Amino acid sequence: MNSPIRRLAVVLAATALSTTLFLFGTGLTPVPWLTWLAPLPVLVLASRVGARPAFLAASAAWLGGETTMWGYFLHTVQVPPAMAVATIVGSALLFGLVVLLWRALMLRGRPLTAVAVVPAAWVAIEYAVSVVSPNGAWWSLAYTQADVLPILQSASLTGPWGITFLLLGAPAAAAALLTPRAAGRFRVVVTAAVILALTVGYGAWRLRTPDGEGAEKVALLATDRDGWVPVASPGGHALLGQYLARIPDAAARGARVVVMPEKAFIADDATLPALTTPLARLAAERHVDIIAGLILKRAGVLRNTAIDVPADGGRPVEYFKHHLIPGLESDFQPGTRKAFVPGSGSRWGIAICFDLDLPGLVRDYRKSGATTLFVPAWDFDRDRWLHGRMAVTRGVENGLTVARAARNGDLVVSDAHGRIRAEAHSADAPFVSVVTALPTRSADTVYTRFGDWFAWACALLLLSGLASLARARRATGTRPSPPAHATVPDPSMTR
Repeated sequence: MNSPIRRLAVVLAATALSTTLFLFGTGLTPVPWLTWLAPLPVLVLASRVGARPAFLAASAAWLGGETTMWGYFLHTVQVPPAMAVATIVGSALLFGLVVLLWRALMLRGRPLTAVAVVPAAWVAIEYAVSVVSPNGAWWSLAYTQADVLPILQSASLTGPWGITFLLLGAPAAAAALLTPRAAGRFRVVVTAAVILALTVGYGAWRLRTPDGEGAEKVALLATDRDGWVPVASPGGHALLGQYLARIPDAAARGARVVVMPEKAFIADDATLPALTTPLARLAAERHVDIIAGLILKRAGVLRNTAIDVPADGGRPVEYFKHHLIPGLESDFQPGTRKAFVPGSGSRWGIAICFDLDLPGLVRDYRKSGATTLFVPAWDFDRDRWLHGRMAVTRGVENGLTVARAARNGDLVVSDAHGRIRAEAHSADAPFVSVVTALPTRSADTVYTRFGDWFAWACALLLLSGLASLARARRATGTRPSPPAHATVPDPSMTR
């Protein structure tokens, strides 16, 4: 890179390429193979230019790739502007710092450490955000691979963090390979190839296990509409009548449980019988449990509720949503208890929509013996794929079936290995229904037992890499020697 114009052109080209790959490889509808390539151009660039252009290129690439998320955060889910800026701009700056760490280790002749520390750093960042943010694990690159089943299986060992590690580790290894005369490239290639082979091999082996189909079936029902209606109003009677008219057909097709969407109605203790009485009558006649989503006002407190009206005529079971959407559900009080479908023992649990954005609750259900989760949900249409696949990922992490009925979204049933058993878009018809057999097999997983062990391991790996860099700086001075393959950058590019 001899001339300033040529150097600038290379920096801009690498930034634009990574930006484009991030734009289409992340977000609400990612192209999964592009995610693997997105960091590569700015990583290759980093060891060839000064620290400042490397940082600016990486941060700009991430920021440009997230442009479509501004409207989603600010207008769709109504995230406060300060939080939106902190999420998008903050993550861009953090990505720039991770690339600077890569550059420093590469220039000091530690390519294997660099390749390990880049994904470890990003996993540590994602995990830290999941702990401190009310949005939990919503913000993760792992979901981009939710339809790539051999890769998705690693979530049963590591949670989403192992997938993120692969997504950053693979381009970091490729960038090291593309660095001419970099020491230790052979070890990097062999290590990366072994890890990828083991991951794909494990995924293929796990997918060979059939989950089977039992006699028990689930039906998911949904119709799109804005807001919710008082259950005792004419609109509430009409909407309930639509659902009541379709439940007999679902039962005739063998459904044992019927799941309706989140927040379809609003009721208090005085009007709640307008919902539960006709549902109980139909549940007893058709021998089905019916799970309905509603807002329940009780003693002046609003709760996002899923109520199970049992087939045996027993008392309805109430589940209150544990994890509330910041801002949109600030007036609601969260629940603290798990709930199960009566007569199923602890096999069939109940959760609501955003609950599955956080891994902890699903893991607790699995530890309690749940093999299936029934989930009333309400999406924003444009996020329907991503939000639904988060639920699928929770199922793989803990080896259980997820049956999720969303209005303004997708109706999805996935098994313990993330295979989609049934799927429909709620906007495909005025009223959409899905009936499918429930898998007979669940799977115990390492993630259920040990939780976020891999994220902590990555944090330790990051600390080890930082310590290695500090030792190298003490040994060689604060400024690294320029790589053998590159000319010395001009001073304006290195400050």
